[in-house]
Parts: sequence; C-alpha cells; structure tokens
Amino acid sequence: MIKKTNKISPNYDIVVVGAGHAGLEAAFASAHAGLKTLLITLKEESVGCCPCNPSVGGPAKGIVTREIDALGGMQGIAADKCQLQMKILNISKGVGVQALRAQIDKIAYHEWFLQEIKKCKNLTLLIDEVLGMEIKNGVVLGLKTKNNDIIKSKKVIITSGTYMQARTFTGFNFQEHGPVYDYLNKQNKIATIVSPGSYGLSTELQNIGFKIIRLKTGTPPRIYTDSIDFSQLSVEPGTNRKLAFEHYKPTYLPFSKQVVCHLVYTNEKTHQIIRKNIDKSPMYAGMLKSVGPRYCPSIEDKVMRFSDKPRHQLFVEPESKLMKTIYLQGFSTTLPEDVQIQLLHTLPGFEKCKVERYAYAIEYDAIDPTQLYPTLESKIVKGLYFAGQVNGTSGYEEAAGQGMLAGINAILKIKNKKPLVLKRNESYIGVMVDDITTKGVTDPYRLLTSRAEHRLYLRNDNAWARMIKYGIRAGTVSKEKAKAYETEQKLIKSIITKLKNSKPSVLKTKLEVGKAKNLYELLKRTEVKLQDLLPKDVFKKIPDEVVNQIEIIVKFSGYIKKQEKYVKKTSKYEDIDISKISDFSQIKNLSLEARDKLNKIKPLTLGQAQRIQGINLIDIIAVKMFVEKTNQEKATK
Repeated sequence: MIKKTNKISPNYDIVVVGAGHAGLEAAFASAHAGLKTLLITLKEESVGCCPCNPSVGGPAKGIVTREIDALGGMQGIAADKCQLQMKILNISKGVGVQALRAQIDKIAYHEWFLQEIKKCKNLTLLIDEVLGMEIKNGVVLGLKTKNNDIIKSKKVIITSGTYMQARTFTGFNFQEHGPVYDYLNKQNKIATIVSPGSYGLSTELQNIGFKIIRLKTGTPPRIYTDSIDFSQLSVEPGTNRKLAFEHYKPTYLPFSKQVVCHLVYTNEKTHQIIRKNIDKSPMYAGMLKSVGPRYCPSIEDKVMRFSDKPRHQLFVEPESKLMKTIYLQGFSTTLPEDVQIQLLHTLPGFEKCKVERYAYAIEYDAIDPTQLYPTLESKIVKGLYFAGQVNGTSGYEEAAGQGMLAGINAILKIKNKKPLVLKRNESYIGVMVDDITTKGVTDPYRLLTSRAEHRLYLRNDNAWARMIKYGIRAGTVSKEKAKAYETEQKLIKSIITKLKNSKPSVLKTKLEVGKAKNLYELLKRTEVKLQDLLPKDVFKKIPDEVVNQIEIIVKFSGYIKKQEKYVKKTSKYEDIDISKISDFSQIKNLSLEARDKLNKIKPLTLGQAQRIQGINLIDIIAVKMFVEKTNQEKATK
C-alpha cells in the first residue's frame, strides 16, 4: 500500500531507499520472500519512471533482464506487459551475443508498478526523504527521514539513482533538481514533473566514511511526432517471432500490433554547427569535473572524438501510446537550446521539427563501489547495501540486476543463510558486480558482451537454468514457477534422450543422413531443424522457447564443452576462500602495492584477488601459500 503520512510502522525487516529500477527489484524480492518491507521514494510519480530511453534490454542488458526474471524479479514481466515492440538483436551472429530488446510504453510501465505495489502483501511505499541513518557499533539499525523519527530496520538497501546532490544543466544553465519525467495525472492526462534531488544523504555517507565520486549522464530532446517527416527516415521494425523476457507465463505482443521505430543519421552540416558552438558546451568549456558514460557519449563528444566519421546513427523511438513525442536516441547533448534546435533542423525529416523538451545532462553523487563486497553489502557498515546508479553504473538493466542481488543477499542474511556471490561464468550480473567491486569505476559502468569471457555460457535462452536455483533458495521464486521450470527441464532432457536413441532411418524426409548415427548427431548440422526430426503432432506440443533451447544445446555442444574446459582451467582459484584474512600486511613476500590494494578491496576469493589491477602472480601465490599454511595449522590443533 502507499503511505503519504507519517503513520507507518516503526519496524521493518528491510527498508529500501529509492523506487527506481534497482529499488523496485530489491523491495519486491524482500516482500516476495515474506519479509516486512518499506520502500521510500521522494515522489510517487518517480516509481518505475524512465527518464531516459523508453526501452528495456539490448546487448548483454537483455540477458540481465532474463536473469532477473529467473531469480524471481519484476523487470522482465513489466517490460513484456508494457511493450510496444520486441526484437532479438544480433540474430545473424552467434547465440552468445543474441539478446532481447523491448520498446516499452513508459507511462504504462510506471502505472503497472504502482498497481503491483498496491497488490503486494508485505510491501509499503512511503513518500519521504531519507536524511540519515542510525548506526551502532558499525551496524545499521534504521533510517532518519524528513517526516518521521527513526524507522527501525534489520537491513537497509540504498538505491538513490541519480538523485544525490543532483544538478541538471543545458548549456551553462545549471539547476539543482533531479531527473525530469512524465506521468499520468489524476485528470488522466500526461504531465511532466521536475523531481527534487536528495541533498542530505550524500553528506551523511561521507561523514560515515564512504568515498563519494561525481558522475554525470544525459538524455536527448523529446520531439513532437507530428512535426517529423517520417517518409525521409528508415523503418526499424521488431522481430516477427514470439519473444518475451518472462519465463513462466510470457506475454507476447503480436507482430501486427507492434509499433515501428525509425533510423536517421547526422551529416556534415550537423557536425559543422557542433564544431562552431563547442565552446558553449560546459563539458568542453572546462566547467565540469564529473565523468560521463564512455559508451554512451553526447552527440558533440561523438563528433569531436570521432572526427573521421561522416555521420552518426540516431534512433527515433516512441515513448508511449498516450504521448505525442519521440525519443531521439543517440542525441544526448549539453549544448544550449538555441544550438540544439539548429542541429535538429539539419537532420533529414526534422527540418521543421518542434521540441517538447530539450536535452539536458545531470550530475550526481555515487559511491566508490570497491567499498562493497560482491554481495553488495558495505564493508564500512554491516547490514547496509547499495544497488544501481549509486554504485557508478548506468542503465535500467544494470540497476535492476544489482537491486535483485542486494535484495536477495539482505534476505539471506536475515534468514542466516549463505550469501549469494555470482560468478563470472554463471551470469552477466556476476560479471558486472565483480567488475565494479573489484576494479571500481572511472565513468558510469555499462555492461557489454565483450566484458564476459564466458558469454557462450551466459546466453539469452538458458537464463532460467543458470539462475532459478538461487531464487528458490532465497524464497523469491514461487513454488509454481519452480515446478514449471522442473517440467520444462524434464521435457528438454526427454527430447534430447529421444534424439540420441533414434536412428536416422526413422525419418520420412529427404534429409541427407550421411554418417550421422542418430538424430542428435543429425541436429548438429546448421541446416537441420528440430521440426525436421520429430513427428508433426509431437513437435506442435513443444513450446517455441524449448525448441530454441534444444537446438542451441545440440548445435553448440562442441563449443560448450570447450568452454567448460576453459572455465575449469581459469577458475581454479575461484573457490579458495580468503575472506578470513583481516590484514594482508601479515603475509610475507607481498609488495606494498599488493598489501594496500588487497586491504582496500578485501576480496572474498583468490579468484577475485587475481582480478585486482596491480596484483601479479607472485602476490597470488604468496596469498595461496598463506591460506594453505593457516588451514594446515588449524587442522593439526
């Protein structure tokens, strides 16, 4: 239920600060696990809002959304329910890089989450601002808010997004507030709100001892749809297949009902205007110390950094069925409004376009994520977790993945169960969390398929098989979902067994059998499909998702076996626990740099220690020998 007064319970199992993509996953995970949960946000209108792209998924990101769903999360379900278009990316490339991307209705997305909160048994939403925390003997006990006394909590999860010390700017016009977003008001009309920032929590965290870093991100202009000549743009349709993020009860949008996106390119005239006005960008005028996202640069940054490129790709994307605007992906900028309109008018089809909202950038405070364990619990304060953009990441999917992991670990700690540390070879969430907690960030971190060395394991099709066991252990996956998974796995195994036990002679097709000993061997061929090998009445009963999984398992079995051997070779240190080492200075033969870095990061395993920049093989061997000697001494006592 939604609470706007100070009449709330003074005690909770878990309190989550922030109701964006990270906060929602953490809060719903806690509530679904049966824990009394409080979700605090500055404005009800900010719940599940999408101040940047109206989309979920993308390369690597779409697989994260599938992983969240497998853990019992909400993002995939919401995206399916609110989709405008769905496509599978990199379909012509290998299965290790394929991922889903949904264009979503951002108004419907926000409304869907509000309704889910109201229906959720153990979840309360409070509209308030967190000013500080109650901490005793290094353990968090609760929160102090603007309108309430201390709210007691066993665990606290901070998912403050881009709100801490938020400052927006267009050109040299700086203002202190959070993101700008749209919502459906009580009159059932689209309204825009300038959200307040959070200006007390960041100082509180610094006083506690957290290192704060300053980052920035941006969002492009919103343009009235009826002011664009779409005949000059390229059409970008969805994929004509049954595609969904959710595993259990997927929602499919028929291809005939999907909206189309469009594609347009900048040109030399666009670039000339940028070069002529680059001194009007606060980023290039030297007025900003914050660091922006490397893999999602502003349009002026693209033009200046990649001066050899004659044009840059831009996507024209609808925001909602209820809105009359488009989102121009790839056109974020810090240039002033008068320059922005000049630039837009150089684009084909945009010569007479009208702007509903100009692009702006936002600066905000985040914490140095090396101050967190891979469980996302703070090393400084026990029971305090962080997730999302506050950890120096970018993107709805990265945020939601961290929120899910932080929520699960808070649940497990309350239930006195072993924490969940996801390995790099079992999830993209594990890759991301290992990267940020081990190496830190210098700019807003974005997941890429190239960051995952085991990406043939981390596929779109097998997220359920990789992750659901962790959701079951935490209590975030329902018994019904667990049973559906077991049924699916039995079906896959039975069909694969049938293929292995059936000789090609049973076929009544014109397939060239060759040296294939059974149907399993025959299915390994690129041109052969499962429907070619099974009777029509049997094949029709198999869900499309299962057909896809079986074909991938069989066709890529050789590559998967090679990957398994590689994993065994490279992960020999992953299970060596070094979390009990309180001070690495006691280990002889370690360099001063290694001692300092190991004491700062406090790696949980030798594998994590190996990935810390500046730690070499000699250091790793020294730590390994120390652990072995310590274990031997304990065994002889």
